[in-house]
Amino acid sequence: MPFIAAVSKTDLPNKIDQQEVKKQAREMFATDFPQVDRLIHAFDNTEIISRNFVKPLSYYAETTTFEQRNDEYNNWAVHYSVQAIEDVLPKAGIVKGDITDILFVSTTGLATPSIDAQIINQMHLNPHINRMPLWGLGCAGGVSGIAKAMTLAKANADAVVLLVAVELCSLTLIKNDYSKSNFIGSSLFSDGIVACIVKGDNHSPQAKLISFKAASSKLYYDSLEVMGWEFNDKGFKVVFSKDIPTFIHEHIKEDIVEFLSKHQLELKDIKNFIFHPGGKKVLDAYTDALAAEGDFLKNTRETMNGYGNMSSATVLYVLEKFMAEGFEDGYGLMLAMGPGFSSEMVLLDMKN
Repeated sequence: MPFIAAVSKTDLPNKIDQQEVKKQAREMFATDFPQVDRLIHAFDNTEIISRNFVKPLSYYAETTTFEQRNDEYNNWAVHYSVQAIEDVLPKAGIVKGDITDILFVSTTGLATPSIDAQIINQMHLNPHINRMPLWGLGCAGGVSGIAKAMTLAKANADAVVLLVAVELCSLTLIKNDYSKSNFIGSSLFSDGIVACIVKGDNHSPQAKLISFKAASSKLYYDSLEVMGWEFNDKGFKVVFSKDIPTFIHEHIKEDIVEFLSKHQLELKDIKNFIFHPGGKKVLDAYTDALAAEGDFLKNTRETMNGYGNMSSATVLYVLEKFMAEGFEDGYGLMLAMGPGFSSEMVLLDMKN
């Protein structure tokens, strides 16, 4: 079966302490957002310690247009994608000419030609690479990207699939949007860039093998308003509902059990939980709903503590942490939820 050869995450130069972000947010919202003193503690309740930002913190206090922020997205998305790709190639034991397919996942900026085309042009990758830009999957995009990369590698045993996820969430902040959702978003979201290589069966496996078993997607009817963007002349206005933890409580265990049962597995068979964190309330909901043994979300929680919520890229940072720090022999489950409202799952077989 196809396998994950390497993952490279990006530590941005602007790693900002959450308390500094809190202080600036209060200053920005204090005059025109009456609820600021009541809600400012949301920054402390996230359990985020530091966050990845593509720009210095002072940038977000400036008045900028949607066009200016989107130009920043385009420039930095290409720049850091190239950096992540150059880092992942030697880890995967390949050169750039070996890449057969490229998937680019993002939901936080707009570009046509798409960013993957710009990457191919700048790096002089094979012009015949199969391109698949994926936009709009939000937090679910990292897991969906892995699933689609595995599908491409399963269809072509010679495939070397490059998955790149770029989320520059900080550039979507609308300074003069004094809504509760924008304020809460300013306490959670940050920036992440990650590259991953997936190989087909005709390639020699790694010493540590993380291979693909199955994937599942689910869209929940009548829940379009739970998470997403509203687009206006000022940019991307964040939409997310307080009902997300409720959705997890009501659906996720049943969905996981149903998915695993199709492969003659039970929840107790999962040794490695590679989950997108979302936020503290989401992590608490997973913990309550699954009641798995031990600190099964340790890597997920620590990734959130150190980076914040980087949308689709976050779960791939969690995957990189498992690969760098070790995992248990057995099955792994990747999971993320995103706009739609939807869930994405990937079942992995993980061997040291």
